Amino acid sequence: MTLDWQDIQIFLEVARSERLTDAARRLGLDHSTLSRRTRRFEQRLNTQLFERSTHGYHLTEAGQQLLAHAEEMARHAFEAGESLTDKNHQIGGQIRLGVTEGFGTWVIAPLLSAFCARHPGVTLDLLALPRVVNLSRHEADLAITIERPVSPGLVTSRLCDYRLRLYGHRAYLARHGTPTRVAELGRHRLIGYVDDLIFSEQLSYLDPLLDPAVVGHPGPHFAMRSTSVTTQHAAALSGAGLAILPCFMASGSDGLKTVLDDRVEVVRQFWITARQEQRRLARVRLLWDFLREALDANRGFLMGETPHLAIPEA
Repeated sequence: MTLDWQDIQIFLEVARSERLTDAARRLGLDHSTLSRRTRRFEQRLNTQLFERSTHGYHLTEAGQQLLAHAEEMARHAFEAGESLTDKNHQIGGQIRLGVTEGFGTWVIAPLLSAFCARHPGVTLDLLALPRVVNLSRHEADLAITIERPVSPGLVTSRLCDYRLRLYGHRAYLARHGTPTRVAELGRHRLIGYVDDLIFSEQLSYLDPLLDPAVVGHPGPHFAMRSTSVTTQHAAALSGAGLAILPCFMASGSDGLKTVLDDRVEVVRQFWITARQEQRRLARVRLLWDFLREALDANRGFLMGETPHLAIPEA
């Protein structure tokens, strides 16, 4: 049988969103219409594509098989449109970049001011979020992540390293003293992530430092926990406790001082990723190369060795 391209587009959006309300919003349809269209498509195929529950729409085995074909169809349609309109060779259009919240706010957003000045025809959507952006669901064209993605169909490259240290505000250290040994952290107020909501094990910085055999019982007290590193930074600035923070956030913050320099040093990486078909677009390649060049020039800042971010020439 011949498949209707609109049915395929609807199927793809529901499969990517996994929630009918999200898919309906993106497609510009109302919830009930989308539900009817999805069921009608299944009836035409005489195949159940989705398992429906209160948690959303999840693909059946048949749905997974169709998804592979539908993604390929969408890729060909996208490439045909780009080629026919010659957009591949134009430095214009929209780019959506997903990045972790702290890095996006403190580093990427300031750097992108130069990119926007160089390429006024490009519109940048910067998604700075305390979670991983899902490229497979087409949430963004490019993503910067703290873990290397392993999904097939993605182009990935190591972007940069960055350093984190333990920080405390002068006011907090004046009240509670400055720890000189890791074991003393058990007597201090700490700031960190909410354990069961952490989106990457790469963020479990404090775990190796808080071994009960080292810090004793009942162990350290968390004055505040948050899913947002920006919130943790604000809490540390207010004197709420000690926090492990990226040097690119904390080194230039008035009043914050590093603690246990000889014992607490964490180095992590950022990775840049795009779907293969997006990576071939001229505007996406430009942003990819710009970010690599700008961050390479700021290695000292990211590692906490220099205090200021260097903005490229516009």
